[in-house]
Amino acid sequence: MINITKAALNNIKRLQGEYGQPGNGLRFGLSGGGCSGYKYIIEFESDKQPNDIIYNIGNEDYKIDVYINHDHISKLKNSTIDWDETPWISGFKIENPQAKQPCGCGESVNFV
Repeated sequence: MINITKAALNNIKRLQGEYGQPGNGLRFGLSGGGCSGYKYIIEFESDKQPNDIIYNIGNEDYKIDVYINHDHISKLKNSTIDWDETPWISGFKIENPQAKQPCGCGESVNFV
C-alpha cells in the first residue's frame, strides 16, 4: 500500500490544475540515477501501463489513481508521499521504509 498525506493530496490537485492535467493519474516509481543509485519518479500520467498496479488514494473530497510498475512495488511498499513547504523550497517528500541509504541531497536513494 502507498500513502499520500492530506498536504500532498492538496498539492497534487493544485498541480493538476496548474499543469492542465485534471483527471490524470500519478506515476510513482523509480529510475536509475543519482548518487545513491535510484531516483523517485512522481509525474502525471493519463493511462496505466501494462505492468502497472493501480491504487485509488484519497478522501471523500479528492481521489487520484496512483500507477506503480509491478517491478517497483517491493521497493516502494508502505511509502508515504508528503509535501514539504519551507521558505526556501517546496515539493514532495518520500518516507520509504525500504530505503537504506538516502543520499545527502535527498534526491536519490539506495535499497542495499
